[in-house]
Amino acid sequence: MPANLPPEAKAKLAKYSEAKTVEEKIRALEEFISAVPKHKGTENLLLWARRRLAELREELEVKKRKKVGGGPRFFVEKSGAGQVLLLGPPNSGKSSILAALTNAKPEVADYPFTTKTPQAGMVVYEDIQIQLVDTPPLLPWDPDSPVNGKVLGMARNADALLLVFGLDDPSIDETVERVLEMLEDRGIIVSPRRGVVRIVKSREVGGIRVQGSGRLVGLTEDDVRKILSSYRIYNAVVEIEGEVTAEDIEAAVYMNMVRKKALALLNKADMPGAREAFMKAARVLKGRGVPYKPVSALKKLGLDDVPKILFDMLGVLRVYTKQPHKEPDPSPLVLPKGSTVLDVAKAIHKDLARKFKYAKVWGKSVKYPGQRVGPEHVVEDKDVVEIHVR
Repeated sequence: MPANLPPEAKAKLAKYSEAKTVEEKIRALEEFISAVPKHKGTENLLLWARRRLAELREELEVKKRKKVGGGPRFFVEKSGAGQVLLLGPPNSGKSSILAALTNAKPEVADYPFTTKTPQAGMVVYEDIQIQLVDTPPLLPWDPDSPVNGKVLGMARNADALLLVFGLDDPSIDETVERVLEMLEDRGIIVSPRRGVVRIVKSREVGGIRVQGSGRLVGLTEDDVRKILSSYRIYNAVVEIEGEVTAEDIEAAVYMNMVRKKALALLNKADMPGAREAFMKAARVLKGRGVPYKPVSALKKLGLDDVPKILFDMLGVLRVYTKQPHKEPDPSPLVLPKGSTVLDVAKAIHKDLARKFKYAKVWGKSVKYPGQRVGPEHVVEDKDVVEIHVR
């Protein structure tokens, strides 16, 4: 995003970011587009604005259709330990992978666009289930397609992503590059090397505060304050991950950036010429820091360890609860990594957390079985927790 936008355009952009309703956002974006000078430096910004405007108009139409009924539903409610979305171009084999990893029975065919609406199945990993959702194909060569906007909207909501590419694609390296660019254009960052910025506006902060595990590259905190003040943002927490540039700061003004764990499945590894295509795709993915592996959904090759990989990508752990003098419940609670014993109590019932006295823990997080711990004790995967109340 250019740093030399005229004040009028910056004011219009601020108006968009402050808008509450879809209708207000549409009007603000229309005004913003008309105020942006048209030159090479604003091409990407205007491209974003026009795409976002098209998405908002589509969203408004969907709302109107819902009032009278009808229209396909591009939403799948989360279930299980987490939701992982299958994303990929036409005929890459997403539906075949869904069928191979779950009990779902999607329509599978050799022609593209077989999947027209999202379809879900459950991947079994040991004693839990992970939701895997197939989506209509992304169109890398038609980035402004309404389907892309809907599918990428689902990607923002998912907990992790499986990117699927077919090794029968003669231009697979270009396809991979375009899909990754489409994700980044919508603020979905899958590369650990890219900076991610979130701007949380709050009058209680009293200025601009930069925090997080990332670092600023080529600018100082004072530069961040100057950039944000030019967009009428004076009180906010700026959370940063990775290596963050001035462009990342400005992009965060108008785009909600999210980081998603992702794995690329290079499908159809059993086909002739797959090795050469694999090497081409691997160069692109390795350059972006995105993990990848060859698989064959048809032959069910390379898929055995995918459930474990998905579990690790979700960043969750399992905790088994028990009552005194009884065996642990065989169905675990699934919580984010870093959860405490008090988080376990809250997950069971808020009254249990309110009356919490102490807990006994068996597992990797304690020095000996049945160790007594306080509410801030951090649990680990497969711990058994027995909570005692006042």
